[in-house]
Amino acid sequence: MSVRSCQFGPVLVRFDARVLTPRVWTLLQSRWAAELAEDAGPGPLLELCAGAGSIGLAAAALSGRELVQVELDPVAAEYARGNAAVAGLAGRVEVRQRPLEAALGPDERFPLILADPPYLSSEDIVRWPHDPPTAIDGGADGLAVVRRCLAVAAAHLSPGAPLLLQVAGARQAAAVGDVVAGAGLPLRPVELREVDAARAVLLLVAASPREVAA
Repeated sequence: MSVRSCQFGPVLVRFDARVLTPRVWTLLQSRWAAELAEDAGPGPLLELCAGAGSIGLAAAALSGRELVQVELDPVAAEYARGNAAVAGLAGRVEVRQRPLEAALGPDERFPLILADPPYLSSEDIVRWPHDPPTAIDGGADGLAVVRRCLAVAAAHLSPGAPLLLQVAGARQAAAVGDVVAGAGLPLRPVELREVDAARAVLLLVAASPREVAA
């Protein structure tokens, strides 16, 4: 398998055809995370659906934070570990190769979470024949893994802490708001930064103790 590499902001990322190719536009998510980390509470960043690790590693390099990455696919998880080492971050990056719901201890809380779940509908993945289906297929409505990320984030964010979620533009961001409201999750959509109609990052914030009490 031919190994490729690309510069992703401050880090060099290696990958092959079995792993989703890093998208340069997703540096928006890394840089935004680094901005938010300046005012976030103590503790490591958490990245869900990390793939080869590019977004979280760039955020960790820019912010100086430690990082926990969760990725189920063993090939992608191994690349994430290797990319952390190449970036000189191995000592402060932990990669957990487990399902989302089994990767974290019940009492673990994080000051900031990033998530890049597959968000295309199953019928749309044919538009991207060179991408691994498991990295882009979000189920019938594109939200199957998004829902899981939201549930995990709601359970493991510190009060008032941010979640940066990659979404397929403003329309899907609105659908995420409906999911949050319908499930009664203690998350509040705050801001959307769009690249175009199909690519955006949504900021949600965990409920504060006062909001939970209300």
